[in-house]
Amino acid sequence: QVQLVESGGGLVQPGGSLRLSCAASGFSFSDVAMSWVRRAPGKDLEWVASITDSGGRSVHVDAVKGRFTISRDNAKNTLYLQMNNLKPEDTALYFCAMGGSTTWKSRGSWGQGTQVTVSS
Repeated sequence: QVQLVESGGGLVQPGGSLRLSCAASGFSFSDVAMSWVRRAPGKDLEWVASITDSGGRSVHVDAVKGRFTISRDNAKNTLYLQMNNLKPEDTALYFCAMGGSTTWKSRGSWGQGTQVTVSS
């Protein structure tokens, strides 16, 4: 069965960095586009970034462009999100999800999430 296990979250000061990881199993990881999504307190799930199955192309929501970078290592079945220059508004529960920017929601498959808190 599909398993997506996120890690790497934590408490960081504004301007700091974190690297999230998502270990995938139970499916052919290298054949599937992947995404990161997040849920801020009191808000709906928000798409953050997606990457193609090969890793050759990626897209990011405007709010994180230039600060976050999605990547993947298909040999390790792992998805990453490098987050730099973090802001308080980035505070959220971050999930990795199967699917690209237009399909992740309908696929309905994401992990338990990892909490990112940006605060001084």
